[in-house]
Amino acid sequence: MTTLARPTTNRPLTRDRRPIAALVAVAGGLLLAMLWSFELVDHVIGDSVANSVLGTDAKQTVIGGSAAGALFAFVSGFAGTFTACNIAVFGALPDVAGRADGSRRGRVAAVLAPLGWLALGLVAVAAVYGFVAVLIGSRLPQLSTATVGSGFPVRLVQASVVFGLIGLAFAALGLAALGLLPDPFANRPTARLVTLGALVGGFLVGRPYPLFHKLLEQAVDSHNPFYGALALVLQSLGNILVMVVLALLLVLGTRGGVQRWLSRPGRAGLLVGVALLVLGAFLVFYWDVRLPAKFGYGWFPTMPWNA
Repeated sequence: MTTLARPTTNRPLTRDRRPIAALVAVAGGLLLAMLWSFELVDHVIGDSVANSVLGTDAKQTVIGGSAAGALFAFVSGFAGTFTACNIAVFGALPDVAGRADGSRRGRVAAVLAPLGWLALGLVAVAAVYGFVAVLIGSRLPQLSTATVGSGFPVRLVQASVVFGLIGLAFAALGLAALGLLPDPFANRPTARLVTLGALVGGFLVGRPYPLFHKLLEQAVDSHNPFYGALALVLQSLGNILVMVVLALLLVLGTRGGVQRWLSRPGRAGLLVGVALLVLGAFLVFYWDVRLPAKFGYGWFPTMPWNA
């Protein structure tokens, strides 16, 4: 009697399945860019969170002094967790959660250690940009009210360029994780996390989110580059707060189950690769195709809620 072998669930992602996973991820990024509602995320969710935490209308709040500015920076960063640019921070979640198993203390340390390297890259970029932004002052394109061409705001042109480049970087890292491109971080996981953090910090260079714009204006008006650096660092740390909580809940709530699941051959690479590729494709489609189409440059399908 012939016995049929059971298909194994632990086999690595084979090469013939990697291109399919990549195509599905890119399609997912395109779909997300089509469905995304910045009105819902920026105004309904973001503004509501900031207003609730501050206890007042965040957009109308007068930021008086460094202490108030520091609080506003962190709160506005937290409120902007799910903005169209910052959603890419979740691409690092599989890297953070998929660490060594052990005791409760060991699992916490396994999450906090990689998060520390991620934060290092993020803080470095945020601090440098905050310092330089104050030195440049009102000449910063991100603060410009000018338009080019058919009414395309200069600040959105900057956003389109910056987020497009970051999206390509995320997509390349995703393809590398899937084994479709050479992985420069194959034996350097720490460098990978620092790079991901730097990319997340780079969102500040183009972010048009209204509450961030208000914070950046206040930092520039202070004429203190050190305060500008501090404000943007706090903004960035507020951005990753939700990710930190999610990582801890995943690891501690499952008692290491997530880590054991990710330790099986091929799974971590698949999750990291797909997550980064989806989010990289989303950034490129959203900021470099959908946004220009809104001002008459090219075409992109418009959903009824985004009309």
